[in-house]
Amino acid sequence: MYYLVTLDSINKDIINCTLCNRLVKYTQLVGKNKVKRFSNQVYWSKPVTGFGDPNAKVLIIGLAPAAHGANRTGRLFTGDHSGQWLIRALYEMGFSNMPTSTSSDDGLNLNNVFITSCIRCAPPLNKPLPSELINCSKFLKSEIELFKRIKIVITLGSIAFRTYCKINDLKKLKFYHLANYQINDKRLIVSYHPSRQNTNTQRLTWEMWIQVFKLVKSILDNN
Repeated sequence: MYYLVTLDSINKDIINCTLCNRLVKYTQLVGKNKVKRFSNQVYWSKPVTGFGDPNAKVLIIGLAPAAHGANRTGRLFTGDHSGQWLIRALYEMGFSNMPTSTSSDDGLNLNNVFITSCIRCAPPLNKPLPSELINCSKFLKSEIELFKRIKIVITLGSIAFRTYCKINDLKKLKFYHLANYQINDKRLIVSYHPSRQNTNTQRLTWEMWIQVFKLVKSILDNN
C-alpha cells in the first residue's frame, strides 16, 4: 500500500513517537516538576515538531527542545534563551515577522525558513544518547526529502552537524563556526548553537551569530 508522506503525516508520527523510554519519562517528569516561574503553565511534554514555511529555501537544524522552552510551549526555539537569539536574528534579516518567540500562539510567522531539530524530545542535560539520535533521525530525513526547495541548510552545534552529515553520508567535513560547504545543489552552513553555554562565555558573540544569517541572505540574493 502506497503511503503518502506529507508534513502533517510526519508531524503526527513525531508527536505519537514513544521509541525512547528515557526521553518519554524525562519530558513528562519535567512537565510535572515545573520551575517556579512557569508553575502555573501546562507543559506540552511530548515530542516537538518542526515549524515554519513549508516552501522554505532555508532549513535550520537545532539540537533538541529545551526542557522549559519547547517542552513547555510545544514549539522549537520558543520561550527560551536560544529562541531569543534565533528569532531576533531571523527578524533582523527579514525571515521573521517579529523579533520574539514566546508561545505557540504568539503570531510568529517565518518567511522562507523552516526550523527543525535532531531530537524531538528534551534530553536530560541536553545530551541525547546515540541510540536516541538514531531513532529520531528518520524524522529529520523525512523532512529533508519532503522539502524539495531547500537550498541552504544551517546546522546549529556539533551534534546537528554530525547528524546531518550522517543522514547524507557526508564524510571528512569539519565542524567550525561559519563553515560553508557546497553539497550538490545545497549549501551547508555550520554554526555554534546559540545556547547560554556558548553565548554567556562569548564563544558565540552576536556579531559571530548574525554573520551566519548575513551569509544566508547573501547566498539567496545572488541566486
